[in-house]
Amino acid sequence: MRNASCGIYGCAMTQEEIPALWKNRSYRLLLTGSTAEDVGAAIGAFAVPLVAYGITGSVVQAGAIAFVGQLGAVLVTLPAGVVVDRVDRRRLIVGGGLVAAVVWLSVVVAGVVDGLSVTAPHLAAALFVSSVVGALMDPAGTAALHSVVPAKQMGQAMSVAQGRDAAATLLMGPVGGLLYGMSSVLPFLVSAVGRLVSAGTAALVRQPLNGDLGAAASEHPLTALKEGLRYVVGVPLFRSVLGLFIVVNVVLNGMMIAINLHLVSIGTVPALIGLVNTAVGVGVLAGSVLAGRLIPRVRLGVLTVMALGVGAAATLVMALFPTFWGFVGALTGMMLFAPALNAGLVSYVTAITPAHLQGRTSATLGLTSLVAGPTAPLAGSFLLDGLGIGGALWLFSAAWAVLVVAMLLVRPLWRVGLPDTWVDISPARHA
Repeated sequence: MRNASCGIYGCAMTQEEIPALWKNRSYRLLLTGSTAEDVGAAIGAFAVPLVAYGITGSVVQAGAIAFVGQLGAVLVTLPAGVVVDRVDRRRLIVGGGLVAAVVWLSVVVAGVVDGLSVTAPHLAAALFVSSVVGALMDPAGTAALHSVVPAKQMGQAMSVAQGRDAAATLLMGPVGGLLYGMSSVLPFLVSAVGRLVSAGTAALVRQPLNGDLGAAASEHPLTALKEGLRYVVGVPLFRSVLGLFIVVNVVLNGMMIAINLHLVSIGTVPALIGLVNTAVGVGVLAGSVLAGRLIPRVRLGVLTVMALGVGAAATLVMALFPTFWGFVGALTGMMLFAPALNAGLVSYVTAITPAHLQGRTSATLGLTSLVAGPTAPLAGSFLLDGLGIGGALWLFSAAWAVLVVAMLLVRPLWRVGLPDTWVDISPARHA
């Protein structure tokens, strides 16, 4: 029996009756599409600072291009949550993938056709449109998973997603560097192909990816937006950590921007810059293996402090040894607990959020990373320009330490139990 709160499997279905995750055709299709999309996006993202610096010759202007590009996601994030809950998510993923593919193909054409070249406005515009599409597709993808994956398997699904992200990060450096060495726009061709694959696999999913669209459409969009915000604000944990995780993402992404732009500015070859990003991927891949074991056994508060504490220690090492190999070694270890934290948080949010609020909740909480999108490039490039790489890393290290202390003081975070206590318990009791 189906209803809005129990998804497609029904509240009465026991664990033994739930099919294995890998036998779930809809899940496999969505995972294949999101993997292709993530790998393509990661390889394209690797090339962005290199192309931007090549166009402008300035680390600050390269950061400004990234700022403009990511601004679109911030502007549409909250409305995107309403759209995801009111529009057929399959069509949304398919349409968004096609639009993003066309945008990146325009950059490729400009880079390879005689008489044309990629300009700063063109690159910024492509990033802007792509980030708008991403702001719609990310919550749509998360909400779609809620429709095809039972709550008790969500932790496993999120751990797999962390492994997928690790693979994308692992490939972005060597593949991105190789393609960039052949042509500066080839990484963007991979981005376009990834979006096309995502659109194609979503089109093949047969199960409904939404609840009652008629009921959702009958509600005024502003009323729906207010309901989503009211829900997020009403959960003490969400209310307490939203701002802190915005800072976490600004610090992490700003630090990576500073490191990459520093290496570009001193003439490091693309293949070696790719190795730095590969180090991050190795750490995330190892961490994704740990995540499956940690999430069922370690409470969310402990995972948070472990991940941020390792981040503080790794950044301190890089501040003391701001060399290429210092970056590679520290970044590998830095990401070990990040996948468990990410998967644990997403699993918890998905497990306790009603089906009809999945899109709005995912989009609102997605502000933690999307606000960092335009802010981090500016922070990283300005700190690099003003303090040099050493000074910037000392400042980032101090920020990590402050975040660890702040998380220790968030009481709702420490009240969250292990995953087997999440199902069928209200958010108010859980946080």
